[in-house]
Amino acid sequence: MTEILVQDVTGGDVSADVRVVEHPAWPELKNAVQEIRPWQSADGSIDFEAEGAPSRAVVETTLDRVVSAVEQLSPLLPHDTAYHRALVADLRKWADGGFAVPDFLDSLLAFQPAANRADGLQHLVLFPMYTQNGNPDRNLEAVVLRMVWPEWLAELEATRYDNPLFCGITFEDFTDGYDTNSAVLFPETIAVREAPERFSWGGIFCDREAARFRRVTEAAVDILGLDLPDDIREMLGDQDRCEKAFVLWDMVHDRTHSHGDLPFDPFMIKQRQPFWMYGLEELRCDLTAFKEAVKLEAEGNAHGRDVQYAVLFDRMFRFPLSGDRNRNYDGLGGQLLFAYLHKHDVLRWTDNTLKIDWQRAPQVTNQLCGEIEQLYRDGIDRPKLVHWFAAYDLVSTYLAPHPGSRWAKGPDALDLGLPPRKLVDDVLPDEFPLSMFYEALSKKLKNVIASTKGITADNAGDQAAERVAA
Repeated sequence: MTEILVQDVTGGDVSADVRVVEHPAWPELKNAVQEIRPWQSADGSIDFEAEGAPSRAVVETTLDRVVSAVEQLSPLLPHDTAYHRALVADLRKWADGGFAVPDFLDSLLAFQPAANRADGLQHLVLFPMYTQNGNPDRNLEAVVLRMVWPEWLAELEATRYDNPLFCGITFEDFTDGYDTNSAVLFPETIAVREAPERFSWGGIFCDREAARFRRVTEAAVDILGLDLPDDIREMLGDQDRCEKAFVLWDMVHDRTHSHGDLPFDPFMIKQRQPFWMYGLEELRCDLTAFKEAVKLEAEGNAHGRDVQYAVLFDRMFRFPLSGDRNRNYDGLGGQLLFAYLHKHDVLRWTDNTLKIDWQRAPQVTNQLCGEIEQLYRDGIDRPKLVHWFAAYDLVSTYLAPHPGSRWAKGPDALDLGLPPRKLVDDVLPDEFPLSMFYEALSKKLKNVIASTKGITADNAGDQAAERVAA
């Protein structure tokens, strides 16, 4: 493989007005990566013995195009010089090793976006990786992104919601692994020889989240005949405003995984638990963001109210109907929030119209957050299995379990001689099926949700024109 060195550039950052994606080297890089991706196996390697496989010379030539493009683009991004240099070294190492399972640990460690969270700052990122809710294989992916870090958000993070690893980001352009439902860039998805002792950043694409939220919520509001307050209807029409709501929501949600009375590892890493435990944890983090947003609104922060309704609508309309019904923990959390608000008379489905008591919605939503927090506090003194049953009781108070569930019949229906992780096998894939309301809504909304695959701010477009009617 031809040796190519990334030019060492010093000095300040290039103006954010210079768009990387407008440089002719970007489409060259993107096309070369797109050519390599289909040649890769699930683990990122290239099997030259496979039927239809390219020759090694062809792959090396294509990879030369990749590193040449990186060399041309790197001067636009002097803050990423060290990363791009390490990236080229990792690409060359991959080629020299015969394109076996890739190891990009050195370039991963060199990429430190959280160290310079300047609003509008661009990054060119290239790694062998899978994309969560996207491509499950560790293929090469290239993405150009921008940091979202306005002064008001930086002030909140510095004084109130410390989260030094969090990166709010937006898409500029990307390869096929991101032409999916993935809205995150996480270091743990990248192919490396060993996991670092700790990760130093995590990115969430608020533009995709906002565009998806707007399209699905507008459709749901129309279908359900929901009468929105004027300011919330204006929010739905404003992509930038929604992005700001999501970046604040995400920052508070992300830190909540490590805050509070936690009876277990907050991220539940390498643990096997019933999926409602994951659902409650994600919902706890979202409802904590909601609770903080209520406080911010009371203090005069204009983004507080927007976060509240982003949480409510995304959780109630999109989450329950996204993905399949195989232990869908995010879907479960959305079902639980809707059912809780309904049973406390905040929501009413009457005359085929959804009505919301806007004044009581914050209070009752915070009440659900309190019930989950109490479950966690009590869980510190419980054995694992007892805690799982307590969580099941909380969920089943508001959501009807599947009539064939063994867990719903209580401890006597399970073989308690087995270790707790084995009892997870007795959890049904759809332990808490959709209600009749959601079954009907799914028929009208599922195509709209499907249409948000790969969505960004640039292609959100006229929602009414693009919507696929059920």
